Amino acid sequence: MKLKFETEITKAQPDPFMCETKDGWVMYVTGKEGIGAYAAKSPFGTWEYKGLILQIKGCEEYWAPCMICIDDWYYLYFSCSNDRMFEHLHVAKSKHPFGPFQDVKRLYPYFSIDPHVVQTKDGLFLWYCMNNMQCERVGTRVYVEKMIDPYTPDGHPVEVVRPSFDEEIFMRNRFEKGEDWHTLEGPFWVEHDGYQYVMYSGACYQNDTYHIGYASARTDEQDLTKIEFVKHTDNGEFAPLMTKNEFEEGVGHHSVIHYNGEFYAVYHGRDIDDHNKAIGDKRTARICKLQIKDGVIIAER
Repeated sequence: MKLKFETEITKAQPDPFMCETKDGWVMYVTGKEGIGAYAAKSPFGTWEYKGLILQIKGCEEYWAPCMICIDDWYYLYFSCSNDRMFEHLHVAKSKHPFGPFQDVKRLYPYFSIDPHVVQTKDGLFLWYCMNNMQCERVGTRVYVEKMIDPYTPDGHPVEVVRPSFDEEIFMRNRFEKGEDWHTLEGPFWVEHDGYQYVMYSGACYQNDTYHIGYASARTDEQDLTKIEFVKHTDNGEFAPLMTKNEFEEGVGHHSVIHYNGEFYAVYHGRDIDDHNKAIGDKRTARICKLQIKDGVIIAER
C-alpha cells in the first residue's frame, strides 16, 4: 500500500529510509538538489514534507540516505556527486533528525553508494555498495565493513552478496561489447530469531527484472564481516522477494521497520496504471508487511 502524504500532489520518494526517533517517525529520500525528509506520528499516519535537510555546495544527486542515532547524535549517511559520473559516500551529524547537520566528511575516494549503518554487540558496521571489475559478472556488489567510529571505516571491506543471475543485469554491453553490467545495491540488514538477513535490490529500477532479494545466515556472530550469507533461490533458480506485478513496477530499494510487533518493508515503486500520466521521477514510497521466519522472508503485498 502507498504511504499517506499531507497533500495529494507529492514529490517522488526514491530510496525511502524510515525509522523512529525520539521526535517521532522520519523518512529520508533521494533527491537531485539535496536530501529530502518527511515526518509522521506513525508509519501509517500522514507524512509531512520537511524540505531538503542537507545540501553541500557544488554537489548534486544525493542518493539513498540512512540514519543512526548514537549518544544523542543523529548520523546521516548518503552519497552525492560533484561529478555526474562519480558518487561518494559521506556522513554528517546533527542533534536533531532534520538538522542542521555539521562536520560533513567523505568516507571513500572511489564510487560508493547505498549505506546502511548498524550497531551490534561487536561494534558499528557499514553496509554499502561499490564496483568489482575483477570477476566474471562485473558490476556493483554488496559489501560490509567495520567502523572504528561513526566517521571512520577500518579499511577492510568484505564482499557479501554478488550477482549470479542474468535478471541482475543493469545494462547489457554497458562499457564494451560482450560485457554486461550487473548491479546489486540498496543493502539492508535485519536480525531476527537466530537468523541474520541482508536484503538488497537488483538490476536497474527502469528494468522489468528490478527486484528485492535477500541472503540469510543462521548465526549469532556479531562481527558482520565474518558471516557467510547464502542468497535465497528456488533450488538454484532466480526467486526474488518482490518484483513487478499487476499493479506496480520498479519495486525496490527499501528499508525495514519493526512496528507493533510486525516487520514492514518500506520501498519505492511506480503505479503501472499511471505509466503515461505522470512526468519526471514517478517512484513513490510504499509499505508492506513481511513474514520473517527460519531464514525465509515472505512479502505480503
